[in-house]
Amino acid sequence: MASSSFSLVSFPCLSSLKTTFKPMAAALSKSSRTYELKKGQNRLYHKLPSGLQMEVIEQRREEDEKRIRRSEKENPPLVFVHGSYHAAWCWAEHWLPFFSSSGFDSYAISLLGQGESDEPLGTVAGTLETHASDIANFIESNLTSSPPPVLIGHSFGGLIVQYYLASISNKQPLGATNAYPDLSAAVLVCSVPPSGNSGLVLRYLFTKPVAAFKVTLSLAAKRFQTSIPLCRETFFSSAMDDHLVQRYQDLMKESSRMPLFDLKKLNASLPVPKPKENSTKVLVLGAKDDFIVDEEGLKETGRFYDVEPVCIEGVAHDMMLDCSWEKGAEVLLYWLSKQGNLSA
Repeated sequence: MASSSFSLVSFPCLSSLKTTFKPMAAALSKSSRTYELKKGQNRLYHKLPSGLQMEVIEQRREEDEKRIRRSEKENPPLVFVHGSYHAAWCWAEHWLPFFSSSGFDSYAISLLGQGESDEPLGTVAGTLETHASDIANFIESNLTSSPPPVLIGHSFGGLIVQYYLASISNKQPLGATNAYPDLSAAVLVCSVPPSGNSGLVLRYLFTKPVAAFKVTLSLAAKRFQTSIPLCRETFFSSAMDDHLVQRYQDLMKESSRMPLFDLKKLNASLPVPKPKENSTKVLVLGAKDDFIVDEEGLKETGRFYDVEPVCIEGVAHDMMLDCSWEKGAEVLLYWLSKQGNLSA
């Protein structure tokens, strides 16, 4: 495993975060199955300008005095964004412990209407703009005294990260005056491509009609919530044990109380704007056994950001939860270690 080349000067202590803790006994339960945190993790509630609260699972880096003395630069914090039917817990299971032990303060966000976050008014959780704005508000409120964060998005969360990137380069305002906070880098993990998922669906219909039927049945009809084999085929490798598929299936059922987007309106708004100045370093990371985002979708995202995508063998769409989750984590850690000064 590659070691990080960034130094580990301390970030501001947790008490300086403009977020609040809810004692678990007093917290309003958003679902009947609250994810049980691992050792070293905290559940925060970040208050948005709307007054709604957004769940953030935090795991700060493990101190290593030898590594601190060897290092010359400060590690940026990592901010993780989930996709549909998931929440902050999907990063807390493996990747938050992995990256905190590698020297990175790590934060996993639950978008509104997902996980333990509040529900907005309406029938859907938001739009690309509102979700990206919520993430930007969290960063602006809590992470401005450290190096700019690395923003990491999975699946539809990757599409939100792409909108955030466009908002930075196109100087889109956040609120009345402030621009979207800068990033040290962005990572798109099995991301929906810039044009959305309509191209994926059409390719599946013409080249893999059986797979197209299964994807529709699994996601649109939500049959992944009741079928272990279909859940496994949609999100995980074939080698994934039944008990793990069942565990994650149960968490997915409770994660999304309302859709992330109105897909019809979302597709009408795409593709995401092309960044005018692509100064933020981008890693496009895909999975060879991805049942949702195909190879052409991965290549499209790479072309959009003028980078060569990295496709990892032996992992499926839920790279951060799959039985070989270490593969993606180690590739990302190696990439981070090779960036030097990530801020372009």
